[in-house]
Amino acid sequence: MPLRIDINKKLSASSDRVKSVDIHPTEPWALAALYSGNVMIWDYETGTCAKSFELSELPVRCAKFIARKQWFIAASDDMRIRIYNYNTMEKVKEIEAHQDYIRCIEVHPTLPYVLSCSDDMSIKLWDWNKDFDCTQFFEGHSHYVMQVKFNPKDSNTFASGSLDTSIKVWGLGSPVAHYTLEGHERGVNCIDYYPSGDKPYILSGADDRTVKIWDYQTKSIVHSLEGHSHNVCAVLFHPKLPLIASASEDGTVRLWSSTTYRAESTLNYGMERAWALAATKESNMLACGFDEGCVVVELGSDDPVASMDATGKIVWAKNNEIQTTNVRGLASGTGDEDGLSDGERLPIIPRDLGACELYPQMLKHNCNGRFVAVCGDGEFIIYTSQALRNKAFGQALDFVWSGTGTGDYAIRESISRVKIFKNFKEAKIIKPATSSSEGLFGGNLIGVKGGDGSVLFYDWDSGEFVRKIDVDAKEVYWSDSGNMVCVATKESAYVLSYNAQAAASAIAMGQVSAEDGIDGTFDLMYEINDTVSSGKWVGDCFIFLNNGGRLNYSVGGQIQTLVHLETSAGGTTKHSILGYLAKEDRVYVVDKSLNVSTYRVMLSVLEYQTAVMRGDFDSANELLPAIPESEYTTVARFLESQGFKEEALAVTTDPDHKFDLALELSHIDVAHSLMDEIPEEDKETTDTMAKWKRLSDAALQESNFKLCEAASIASNDYAGLLLMYSAIGNFAGMESLAKSAQADGKANIAFSAYLITGNVEACADILISTKRLPEAAFFARTYLPSKVDEIVSLWKADLAEVSESAAEALISPAGGKDSFPDFDIALQVENMFLQQRDNSKLSGIPSTDYLTAKEDLSLNLIELVKSRSQPLAGSPALTEKSEIVESEEEISSPDAIAAEDHNSFVGEQLNGEVAEKEAEVKLQEEAETARIQAEAETARLQAEAQTARLQAEAETAKIQAEKDAARFQAEKEAAKIQAEKEAEASLVPKDEDTAQAGNNVFDEDMQVKLAEEQRLMEEMEAMAEETPAQTKSDEMDDFDDDW
Repeated sequence: MPLRIDINKKLSASSDRVKSVDIHPTEPWALAALYSGNVMIWDYETGTCAKSFELSELPVRCAKFIARKQWFIAASDDMRIRIYNYNTMEKVKEIEAHQDYIRCIEVHPTLPYVLSCSDDMSIKLWDWNKDFDCTQFFEGHSHYVMQVKFNPKDSNTFASGSLDTSIKVWGLGSPVAHYTLEGHERGVNCIDYYPSGDKPYILSGADDRTVKIWDYQTKSIVHSLEGHSHNVCAVLFHPKLPLIASASEDGTVRLWSSTTYRAESTLNYGMERAWALAATKESNMLACGFDEGCVVVELGSDDPVASMDATGKIVWAKNNEIQTTNVRGLASGTGDEDGLSDGERLPIIPRDLGACELYPQMLKHNCNGRFVAVCGDGEFIIYTSQALRNKAFGQALDFVWSGTGTGDYAIRESISRVKIFKNFKEAKIIKPATSSSEGLFGGNLIGVKGGDGSVLFYDWDSGEFVRKIDVDAKEVYWSDSGNMVCVATKESAYVLSYNAQAAASAIAMGQVSAEDGIDGTFDLMYEINDTVSSGKWVGDCFIFLNNGGRLNYSVGGQIQTLVHLETSAGGTTKHSILGYLAKEDRVYVVDKSLNVSTYRVMLSVLEYQTAVMRGDFDSANELLPAIPESEYTTVARFLESQGFKEEALAVTTDPDHKFDLALELSHIDVAHSLMDEIPEEDKETTDTMAKWKRLSDAALQESNFKLCEAASIASNDYAGLLLMYSAIGNFAGMESLAKSAQADGKANIAFSAYLITGNVEACADILISTKRLPEAAFFARTYLPSKVDEIVSLWKADLAEVSESAAEALISPAGGKDSFPDFDIALQVENMFLQQRDNSKLSGIPSTDYLTAKEDLSLNLIELVKSRSQPLAGSPALTEKSEIVESEEEISSPDAIAAEDHNSFVGEQLNGEVAEKEAEVKLQEEAETARIQAEAETARLQAEAQTARLQAEAETAKIQAEKDAARFQAEKEAAKIQAEKEAEASLVPKDEDTAQAGNNVFDEDMQVKLAEEQRLMEEMEAMAEETPAQTKSDEMDDFDDDW
């Protein structure tokens, strides 16, 4: 039968021609050397390029990982070898290695050696511990050396393949080949060793289009594989699967069975010629390099082939080798100190049982562990589990054990036939009522996977059809009792109850429908909205691993996570559940490398939780004493998740959990007692302070002010205390809070508390001590004017360190009282306030006085004192009643004013007088307002008159300027005339009378002009003097009318 191996493409990356590929042993990486001179690292889990390196302008023909050094080494056609750190992407070393193209590089599996071969027909050994010095040189081939390969059985020997058609085997200690294998008709391109030591085989591929298997001990050809239509470029034995892979220039990768040498499959991805292959023993991956890119495929499943029986015996397969061990007692050890922690790898000692005749793809114990079935290659073999003696065998597509019968099993012969065997003998043949049966599930019923996405269940004894479940099942898990079954799909799982009695009764009475089966046999209990990769029933609890690597268990539909296991780079789980040992309360898991680990899961806890989910609290209470106290907290958290918080509070032993539950249930006394039990060394921790704060809030909700105060004090919750004390009027508490907050450096809280209690001196001191001197000065100006001089002097001294000029600009009452209006009255008010504070501190102000006391907050004390110390003369209100006038006279002294203000603050005996005085003050304020308005109007009119006067003066100045200009022009004209006359006189002599007459005429004209100008000036001056006066007079008349 051919190998039934699924081939899944994981990566298909397009690039330049790929001449070499390699797979990282631990990371999901494929290394590709390109003909373009680059090296790429592809992540085949995500399908992306993880890293890229530009090495050379010439082709890179080979690249290999050196995982233990976090390097890769590459050889290019410039005859150089380069080493890079693939994490830091830094070049480690570059050496000139050969005289011609380097064809291949091979890394020693353990030693710091690297082999290289070249077209110069030589092979060299490099030691990276000696700075990549060439330590050995091998010659003997007569043509290009195409590939070298270390022998995994004896790493001191290696083989080389050459185009001289020969294969030579060498030793590291000798420069001469040990022997030569000849048999290919044309040049040998590639070679490989058989990965395990049981077969002394060498694999080779050549230009004669054949793949040959050599026995290097007998130096003979074991088999020759033919099928490629072009040169064979790469061959390998898969290190994990019984496969041979070969790549050819015909564009195909062929898979052959390494045991039967039968052609199993041909891969052709249409990417032209295939050049390179790579695989690792850690996974089922196969990397292929083509002309147009790189492909990575997964061959079959890499899930571990292993099984564990109810006593702790594990049987597993490594290739064709079957091994066993017993894990019972390994986790607990001989004492408490020897016990392993959860998740730690078990130190198992395997025992070889022998080799299996077929490649195991499934291995499973029967119900009592006496037999183990191995399936693969379309065949099955049943062995005894102790000595691996053959009990039965046959051909089958699938094999399943019965859940009850020792020798009962079923096989799927074809898509339409299922055979049932009773005690290793054929008993029944079932033809499933489906178009195609694609799988088989064992357990208490035979499950047949239908091609229409359903599961058909059949009875083991009679072969009768029981029921059809319309789900596309991936696996079916039956409980040990057979009354529950979990049907797992790709995305979720369904837990069903099975009524075996109803099924047996219907079968006995012949009431089985050929189409519907038996009604009432299955009922849906709950759905698990999670993926199930592997699982195991423990009682009525289902333990399973999901695809994300979480080990969970489900009780009544409630999923609890036990632990998060390590996952692959793609985030999928690497483990499978092997089984559960009830005596040790442990579940065992195995990873893909067959490493076994264990985790503690208490059976008594699972039974208790199952009883709770059923609502059977009587049984749960009976099971509780059997549970160790160390697991009580786990039980309590389960009860809390189910809403049974009172029961969880009674069960839990974790103080933190109990505290949380007590607060949720409003049991603040329980929470307080837990806080009192905290050790002294833990009382100042942040966690403890947070708990006190939560307790304080809970107590406040319950109006338990005493506990709230105690919790707030313990947690230093000054803000909460400030709120509570101010709300309930606790004066003594507020004073204590102010001192505590100040001592603890909480200046804002301390300031607020002092201000509420009226201790303004302390408020000022806090502002001074915190260097908030400007705020202190303004605070003192309002509440404590007697300290203004002192604080301003401190402010000036502090400010002088920054700016002398700014400091000098500050003014205090001592240096300029005029800048502080009503400062003396403010001092009187301060004395009145201090006297009032002292009086009220002794007796307090009763809450019944709130309605009258709250009005005092809006009083302007300075204006009130001013109105009493300076009464309005002639006020009608003061002249009508002489006793009020006498009262005003008595208030003239500061002491009397203070006493009177005290009486007004407390609201005693003078309510009528205060009301009358307030009316007088209001009347005075109205008169003052009218006077201020009149003064403002007068000032406005004066400003307008001033404006008019300025305009008149400007007009006068303008006229004067024009007058001066005219006079200057006249003088200039006169001078010109005089000059002309003199000139005429000098030219034409005249008699003296004529000249004198001309002069007289000129003088008369000038006198007339000057007189006219003088008259005009006088008129304008008169107008200028009359206009302002007239305007002002008119405006004043209007003002008088308005007033």
